[in-house]
Amino acid sequence: MCEFDHSRRALPHVAVPESVVESVRCRVYRAPNTTGVAMSFGAIGHRTMFLVDVGFDDGTVATGETWVNYPSWGWRERIATVSEGIAPLLVGRSFADTSEVHEHLRTSLTGVARQWGALGPVYQAISAVDQAFWIRAAEHSQVSLASLLGDAPLTEIPAYGSSLGPSGVAESAERCLELGLTAAKVKLGFGAEQDERSLATARSVLGETMRLFGDANQAWTADEAIAMAPMLREYDVEWIEEPIAGDAPVDLRRLHDETGLAIATGENLYGADAFGPYVDTAGVAIMQPDVGKVGGITDYQRVVEMARTTDTLIAPHLYNGAYQTAVSIQLAAASPTTPWLEWDIRENAVRVPVDHLLTAAGTVAVPQGPGIGLDIDLQHLAPHLVTLPEEAQ
Repeated sequence: MCEFDHSRRALPHVAVPESVVESVRCRVYRAPNTTGVAMSFGAIGHRTMFLVDVGFDDGTVATGETWVNYPSWGWRERIATVSEGIAPLLVGRSFADTSEVHEHLRTSLTGVARQWGALGPVYQAISAVDQAFWIRAAEHSQVSLASLLGDAPLTEIPAYGSSLGPSGVAESAERCLELGLTAAKVKLGFGAEQDERSLATARSVLGETMRLFGDANQAWTADEAIAMAPMLREYDVEWIEEPIAGDAPVDLRRLHDETGLAIATGENLYGADAFGPYVDTAGVAIMQPDVGKVGGITDYQRVVEMARTTDTLIAPHLYNGAYQTAVSIQLAAASPTTPWLEWDIRENAVRVPVDHLLTAAGTVAVPQGPGIGLDIDLQHLAPHLVTLPEEAQ
């Protein structure tokens, strides 16, 4: 079982086999997005899965996934960050536990990340390596990651459908019903008229009993968010995600104080310490750490522990490929304060190897094998494998 401490010096950790790291390599799969995914700030043209493989002198390889959805060239930056920034810090070294490797990377790279103005990309890269070491620890112990993290992990998790809107809302809502889902999230922030059309269409198709959430992707000012509140209440939107540009806790507190809206946020926060002000903000009912962004499993678990002290729910942000989906399923299963798992209902070629885990009852089955619980077969994704520079392979 992993150990927890809220201080920076004693992170959640488990022991890992002390093999020497021999290689750190990248794999990138990019598939054209044929169904369209639009956010208030821009669209996703490709589905991209960026994997980091850590090879050890005992012949084993551990894999994690880093988030590279935005910008469209983000995967190219990540190659350099992993190959030139992270690999030299790991190759030739061994580590006793997960906190040791996490701290080594964090202390070595966050200074330059601040000077670069790119704390996000660095934490995203660290996240993949951190995942790899936690998965290695679980595999070595012959238990699932969920069993390593929790005392009584779930075997299935309710899912909510995301990616409804701004176009094709009726079709997306019908898809949610076909999948047996009992909750759905509508993309907002495209102007009041379009947002109302999206909400009205979603509610009409889904019916009155379906739970409905909203996501503005930081599209509104505080005043605009407050002005949207009557519309959100009219369509019985249970909570609104990232409603205000800048995502400042003071603005979120004002929104809640003036409207009573429940707020979800956290997908764009880096390092668990950044979540502290939000956990303490009235109205922030749901924290949404992304394990491919926040700092990996180490920081994700710290957020879970922080949120537990204030009865704040954890609903992991999930908009990635097969590996991060598998990791997020394990994390959700291990946390008693996680009520749902996000499930993008649009086509996602790089997630297909784990799509079978979504059940006809609208839940996600939790694989029970060691590590992420199952073997992920990527052979059918071979046409989407990007040829990388030699130093990254």
